[in-house]
Amino acid sequence: MIEGASPVTYTAQGQLDRDALIRQYVPLVRRLAHHMMAKLPPSIQVDDLIQVGLIGLSEALTRYEATQGVQFETFATQRIRGAMIDELRENDWMSRGSRKSQKEIESALTRLEHQLGRSPSESEIAEELGMELAEYQALLYKVKGTQLVYLEDMSGGDDEEGFLDRHMVDGESDPMALLRNQRLRASLVDAIKALPEREQYVMSMYYEQDMNLKEIAAVLGVTESRVCQLHSQSIARLRAKMRSH
Repeated sequence: MIEGASPVTYTAQGQLDRDALIRQYVPLVRRLAHHMMAKLPPSIQVDDLIQVGLIGLSEALTRYEATQGVQFETFATQRIRGAMIDELRENDWMSRGSRKSQKEIESALTRLEHQLGRSPSESEIAEELGMELAEYQALLYKVKGTQLVYLEDMSGGDDEEGFLDRHMVDGESDPMALLRNQRLRASLVDAIKALPEREQYVMSMYYEQDMNLKEIAAVLGVTESRVCQLHSQSIARLRAKMRSH
């Protein structure tokens, strides 16, 4: 919630006061854009994300109905983030090399988990890929951001929901679709719980506590680049697990 945010305001005609609400929630758009930028390559411009986010905010104002029982800020957050993710997906900003590397890591993780019956260590993953540990860690940093669409689509804390919840807010009428979504979310939660402890900490601090890389690095006593590596590896583990669902 934005500090000092005022309640949703309406015009004399009983309509949402669009101008007032856009001014009020521009800081939210900026915060979401900058938070997302931490997971993206330098080629992405934060101003572009902000512009797309403002479009998402405008769409939220058009579609919001207080009778849905959802606070406007929660609804708007979902729409803003969704607009940013859709823009990134449509423009296919991931390089072919990064996409290939990500798939290789996921495949190695899947093979090792089947062989070992547990989550493999970094050293074991590196060996499976035929790399030195330092080389593998450098690769993790290289693929930073290639996992964004997947995680932002499927994750979400208590305050900021993800793709599945965004569709539920829209009023999904198919009970079977809702059941599939709920099972998918449950599978993701189980996969997160199965992560190594340090990676769970990174995920919790980043996505639930909204901490940035510098703050997480200070808590863990490591460098920001190391946090980036841990984040990339945890997402690769989740993707490998979820591909089987």
